[in-house]
Amino acid sequence: MFVCKKNSARSQMAEGFATNLGKGKIEVISSGLEASFVRPEAIATMQEIGIDITNQTSKALSDFNAEDFDVVISLCGCGVNLPPEWVMREVFEDWQLDDPAEQPEIFPRVRDEIKERVTALIKSLT
Repeated sequence: MFVCKKNSARSQMAEGFATNLGKGKIEVISSGLEASFVRPEAIATMQEIGIDITNQTSKALSDFNAEDFDVVISLCGCGVNLPPEWVMREVFEDWQLDDPAEQPEIFPRVRDEIKERVTALIKSLT
């Protein structure tokens, strides 16, 4: 589970990378402390490198049960705001990445940081 504030950019890009890079190895989904929409900039930034996330949707964390997930990754430093059952999973990490929604010009940099971290995460899990 990749989780962020609104499940609109960082967590969506992480889901896209993990779905592609972890195909056949892991199951992945993303959510937000609240649901909103997938930012067009996130879609465009991922399309630049050949990953299509147009079919992904923004989902609320409250729609899921923590017990169904072994790994929870916060991408926005929102770990402190997560209910305790989410932080107590087998693997919990809080990546605290910059928010590209506040500065659209940093989408490519944040995307590349997410790719590096997702690649390392998948390697550590498989």
